[in-house]
Amino acid sequence: MDRLTSLAVFGQVVECGGFSAAARRMNMSTSMVANHVQSLEDRLGVRLLNRTTRRVNLTETGKFYYDRSLQILADLDEADQFAGALVSTPRGKLKIYTSTAIAPFLVPLMSEYMQQYSSVVIELDIGERMIDMIEEGYDLVIRTTLRDSRLIARKLTPWRHFVVCSPDYLKSHPAPEQPSDLASHNCLQYSHYAYGTSWHFENSAGVKEEVKIEGNFVSNSPQTLRELAIDGHGVFLAPSFLVFDDLKAGRLISNMPNYRGVEFSIDALFPERRQLPTKVRLFIELLVERFFEHRKWMA
Repeated sequence: MDRLTSLAVFGQVVECGGFSAAARRMNMSTSMVANHVQSLEDRLGVRLLNRTTRRVNLTETGKFYYDRSLQILADLDEADQFAGALVSTPRGKLKIYTSTAIAPFLVPLMSEYMQQYSSVVIELDIGERMIDMIEEGYDLVIRTTLRDSRLIARKLTPWRHFVVCSPDYLKSHPAPEQPSDLASHNCLQYSHYAYGTSWHFENSAGVKEEVKIEGNFVSNSPQTLRELAIDGHGVFLAPSFLVFDDLKAGRLISNMPNYRGVEFSIDALFPERRQLPTKVRLFIELLVERFFEHRKWMA
């Protein structure tokens, strides 16, 4: 028999003063109540109750066991209530990892989240390395590439690359019109680009093309590559979300109007879909809602 249930039944027998009254309170047969108590006594090898035709009384051992079992059941009930509160109310630490390019878009969102859920402590790590989120204890990873089949991905928004450069760069270099033109340009390279040194595109008909590129600068920092492109050092296959404002302001110019980079997405990655902690689930819901506004990055 279940030991905890037997403890609860034993406690009811003591409180009610008999097996029949305990059975009525617990909506259980009298014989089942007796079996639970007998199971405890058999396990312990000692009598817990002295039984008479009219009433039951605790033995000396039974009195000690009853007092201890009350504390155990009370502690268990408190643990259940605390776990339930964790499920219904987000609290504790929310550990997140993201890239330098995405981090600025998370700041206003995290501010909104912290105002709503003050019991949650957010720990945000920023970098470009490929982490093991399960091994390193992250609740959530927000990035543009998924390389771990153990993880669940929730798509936040699609995006594409643009071939960009500064207006000053075009004063001394012809604007690239098609992928093959990039062979004569200094291409600033992102070291974590999914296809390495082969830049991938699709034309207006949806036909995919790729070109091998070369350049004098390689970095794992998209922000650094963006700054170099603005300063006129070459062309950059830039994530649309990184240079969207620069294109609007004229600091950078988009080239190859009849081609576009292949589609990628920003994803929220987490290890398990079932029993997702409330703090994580609510943050993901806010991510989905706010990142929907960034569909403009596909334009």
